[in-house]
Amino acid sequence: MPEILVLYYSHRGAVREMAQLVARGIEQVPGAGARVRTVPQIASVTTVAQPAIPDAGAPYCELADLQQCIGLALGSPTRFGNMAAPMKYFWDGTGALWLKGALAGKPAAVFTSTSSLHGGQETTLLSMMLPLMHHGMMIIGLPYTAPELSTTETGGTPYGASHLAGSASDRPISAEEKILCIALGKRLAGIALKLAI
Repeated sequence: MPEILVLYYSHRGAVREMAQLVARGIEQVPGAGARVRTVPQIASVTTVAQPAIPDAGAPYCELADLQQCIGLALGSPTRFGNMAAPMKYFWDGTGALWLKGALAGKPAAVFTSTSSLHGGQETTLLSMMLPLMHHGMMIIGLPYTAPELSTTETGGTPYGASHLAGSASDRPISAEEKILCIALGKRLAGIALKLAI
């Protein structure tokens, strides 16, 4: 079964939950499967390393996961209006795929979580799009035909799904945010299957 890679980094769990919702949306499309992967934390002390296999949760992403997928959903928390360092570090190591054009023509979508409503949701989503565009991927957003995009009082943007976690990361994903995550997964999977033919 053709798979969409759902690749995320999550520090406090909100982005991980969003990734699961996006994966649920992908798997609601007949003929599509979701492969959920994460990236390890990075440390400022270079002798500290993460275990080769995570103790719990999704496995770490390998370049083969990117090469084998027919589409990509990419998620990261916001760090000063940008993607988190572990995700950026991962993409900085994908030059071999770029040289081969391995991701060119594949569709991609992005999602994020912030601690404040104006904490850089849209700039983070845009920052995640940059390496994807350099790889030749096609960016898929959320159209305003999703009515929740116009009614949400929490997260949600046309650039991708988003969540307002609160400064203590204590706000659950709202009903509208959940619907938009699932809608993003469904939209991405439907387009990926059409392009893969």
